[in-house]
Amino acid sequence: MAKIEYKELLDAGVHFGHLTSKWNPKMAPYIFMEKNGIHIIDLNKTVVCLEDACQALKGIVKSGKKIMFVATKKQAKEIVSTEAEKLKMLHVTERWLGGMLTNFTTVRKSLKKMSSLDRMTKEEAYANISKKERLMMSREKDKLQKVLGGIADQTRIPAALFIVDVKKEHLAVSEAKKLGIPVFGIVDTNSDPNSIDYPIPGNDDAYKSIQVIISAISKAIEEGLQERKMDKDSVTEEKEGVTEEIVENA
Repeated sequence: MAKIEYKELLDAGVHFGHLTSKWNPKMAPYIFMEKNGIHIIDLNKTVVCLEDACQALKGIVKSGKKIMFVATKKQAKEIVSTEAEKLKMLHVTERWLGGMLTNFTTVRKSLKKMSSLDRMTKEEAYANISKKERLMMSREKDKLQKVLGGIADQTRIPAALFIVDVKKEHLAVSEAKKLGIPVFGIVDTNSDPNSIDYPIPGNDDAYKSIQVIISAISKAIEEGLQERKMDKDSVTEEKEGVTEEIVENA
């Protein structure tokens, strides 16, 4: 796994925290100093936490499980959706629907409805219904797609969550904790690092900071996926070899 460089985090402004007046005292172990009324995050600890998170996420995807990314804040939406789609992972970037994890049965019904509407709009019969009905169907499909498009392929509860801004996404954190799902995430100086399993201390407001952390996480997941593919290919080759041997000896 690629080494995460301290300088790369520094150049991206990952060390900039919030105003000291807005800090969460539980972040004290991750704070290096205070400068001009702003807390400065200890990047040495960020590097360690990020590497731990990358290693754990790599192991999860290597075992064939899915990660769900959650980032509804403006600065993170595009970065997260782009990386999640590239990795074929689940993502929520519009808004967190209450019960998205704890009441997945209901969410699944909405996913089926979205799939059904998408299928109907592609059928020949769609052209024969009234313009008003087509417009209503289209609007409903677009509305569902906007909120649920990132989890369209979800068939089961994800194995882990990766969250940008655990304070903002407290509902997602709460639901994951109820189900025993491990949570990874960026924690700024105004957040509670003890609320999640793998906190990564860092600036969760700046685009560049979010981008450099997500990029490291994405590379680790990609490595996990590649290693899983290699393992599967190896098993297939072994089975084919055994089959050939049996045929030759028959």
